[in-house]
This record gives sequence, structure tokens and C-alpha cells, in this order.
Amino acid sequence: MFGDLMGMMGKLKEAQKKVEETKKRLDTVLIDEQSHDGKLKITLTANRTIKSIYFDDELLQDKEQLEDYLILTLNKAIEKATQINETEISAVAKDGMPNIPGMDMFK
Repeated sequence: MFGDLMGMMGKLKEAQKKVEETKKRLDTVLIDEQSHDGKLKITLTANRTIKSIYFDDELLQDKEQLEDYLILTLNKAIEKATQINETEISAVAKDGMPNIPGMDMFK
């Protein structure tokens, strides 16, 4: 019984290590998003850290338009980054989890 428990703990620690490694790797995965007309371009990592923002000088003339562009484009970029992040992390975590009886009902 204790051997099984120790084996499970080892697998959990290994899974945790793989998740941390995946999080570090996701810092290097870049997502590029732009507005429909290309006047605003945003790059962020799959861990949702903004790396760059470019906007056309024309957007500086209208504060409300710039705000709208930022909100729409950032939300699209964050949504894509979140999807990639969650898919990658859950795949690594699921792969590394020990087979614990009864835990399959939480999928």
C-alpha cells in the first residue's frame, strides 16, 4: 500500500515539474493579433504577458477609437493565449497524473 502511495507521490511531483517546464516554455510562444484594419498590432506570450503594442498614428487623433481598438484587440489576443495555455498545461498535467481509482469521475 505504501509503495503505491510513494509511487503516486513521485508521479505527482514529476507531473508538477513538467507543468512548470511547460509554463516556462509558454513564455516563448508568441501570439500576434491585430485589428481588422491593421492599425493596431499586439504581441503577447501564451502566458498572457504583453510583449509589444504597435498602433498607427491616426489612432492618436481619437482617444475613444484607440481605447476601443485596444480593448477589442487585447481581448482577442488574450483569448487565443488562454486557449493555448490551458490546452498545453492540461495536456501535460493529465499525462503525468497517476491512475488514482475514482478520480476519473472528475474529468
